Amino acid sequence: MDKEKQILHHIRHNPFISQQELADLIGISRSAVAGYIAQLTKRGEIKGRAYVLRDEGLITCIGGANLDRKARGKQQIRLHSSNPVTISESCGGVARNIAENLGRLGCNTAIITCIGEDKEGEWIVQETRKHGVDISQIWRLPTQRTGTYTALLDIDGEMVVSLANMDIYDALTPAMFDERWSHIAAANVVFLDTNVPTDCLAYIIERCRKEQILLFIDPVSSAKAQKLPERLDGVEAILPNLEEAELLAGMDIRSLDDCARACERIRERGVKHVVVTMGEQGVYYQSEEYAEQLAPYPAEVVDVTGAGDAFVSGLLYGVVNGEAFPRALRLGLAASALTLQTEQSVAVGLQPEQLEEIVEQYEKER
Repeated sequence: MDKEKQILHHIRHNPFISQQELADLIGISRSAVAGYIAQLTKRGEIKGRAYVLRDEGLITCIGGANLDRKARGKQQIRLHSSNPVTISESCGGVARNIAENLGRLGCNTAIITCIGEDKEGEWIVQETRKHGVDISQIWRLPTQRTGTYTALLDIDGEMVVSLANMDIYDALTPAMFDERWSHIAAANVVFLDTNVPTDCLAYIIERCRKEQILLFIDPVSSAKAQKLPERLDGVEAILPNLEEAELLAGMDIRSLDDCARACERIRERGVKHVVVTMGEQGVYYQSEEYAEQLAPYPAEVVDVTGAGDAFVSGLLYGVVNGEAFPRALRLGLAASALTLQTEQSVAVGLQPEQLEEIVEQYEKER
C-alpha cells in the first residue's frame, strides 16, 4: 500500500488523528505527512478544512489542573502569627474546574493539560473523568510534580493569600500542542487559561484565529495575564477580573466609566467580547454593539474559591447551547451563585435546571 493510501486508511478509521501520529504509524516524517495531506486535499480526496471534523457541541479546555489545598481560619486571620485552621484538599486548576463544571452541566467536554506521574496527578485524572470529561489528551510528565495551589481563607471565606507551584507547565511547548491540534480543532469552543507558557499562548491564539475557532480566555492572574500577546485578534471573549483588566488595558479602574474605557482599550487589541468580573458588583460586559453591568445573584457566601470558574462554565454552557451572549452571562452568574454557597471549588449539585431556575426567578422579580 502506497503512502497516500495508508494515510487515507488511517484517517478513515480516526478522523481526529494528528500528523505526528500518522507519521509514527507510517514511518515517515511529520513534514512528509503534511505534504501528502496537502496533495490529497487539492485533489478533493480529503474535503473541508484539512481532515478535521467538528465534534457537535464539544468544548475543549486548555490550561491548569492542580491539587487545591485550602486552609480556612477558625478566627480572623492575623498575619505574621500562628493561625488555627482547618485544611481540605480537592482537585483544582482553572481549566480543570471549568471542564468538571461543564461535565456536570451535561456538556461534551475535553481537557488538555499536564500532570506528573504521581498520586496527586492520578487522583486529578480519575476525579475529572468521573464527570464525563475526556481526559485522553492529558500529558503525563515523569520528571515533573503535579501543580499545587494553596489558599489561605479568612473565617468569612474571603481569600487572604494564595500560593501556586505551577512549574510543571513550563515543560509545555508549541510542538506539543501541534501534535494535539486535530483534537483542539474538533471543538466548537476552546477555553484557554494562562497557566501555559507564553509561546504556547501565542501559538494557540494564532491558530484559533486562522481556523476561526471560538476562543475564550481567562487571564487567571495579573502576573500571568502579562504572558498574553499584545494582539488578541480573533479571540471571541476574554474574562479578566478588575486587577487583570487594569493590566490588560494599561490604566487604573476606579469607576464604571473607567471600566468601560478599559474594555474599549482591550477590544482595541482585537477581542470581540470583554467581560470584567467585579466580585460583589457583578460583571461588566462590553462588545462593539452592546454594554451592560449585571449585578450578582443573591448568595450566602461560604467560600469564594471556584466562583469565577463557575461563572465561566455557565457562560460557556449558554454559548454552546445557542444562547445570546447576555443570556449566557446570566447563566454564568447563576453558576457562580451556586458555587459561592459551597465549600467545594466545584459545586456538587450543579445542574442545568438549577441555572435556568435562578435566572428565571431573578427575571420575574425585576
